[in-house]
Amino acid sequence: QVQLVESGGVVVQAGGSLRLSCAASGLTFSYHAMGWFRQDPGKDREFVAGISWTGSKISYADSVKGRFTISRDNAKYTVYLQMNSLKPEDTAVYYCGSYHGPTYTDSDQNKPTYWGQGTQVTVSS
Repeated sequence: QVQLVESGGVVVQAGGSLRLSCAASGLTFSYHAMGWFRQDPGKDREFVAGISWTGSKISYADSVKGRFTISRDNAKYTVYLQMNSLKPEDTAVYYCGSYHGPTYTDSDQNKPTYWGQGTQVTVSS
């Protein structure tokens, strides 16, 4: 049974930094691309960042480019999202997802196979 467990969500002031972690189990982690997503109440879940199995392909939503960094540690079965220069509009529930294969395309980046339960990030102004 695949499990993705996010952690690290807290309340932080605007301009601050935060690192989210997602620990995976029940899958061969290094065979799967991973992604981070977020959702505000009343809005659709949106892609934030993705990383292929080797890290050779990394992509970001325009809204977080230059501020967020996705990384992975295959030995620890964990994917991270380092978030800097946080803004109030970054407030959302953040989810990690695992893709079916070792990479993903622009057309399916919003379609991971498995999802975590989410962690709340609140950025106060």
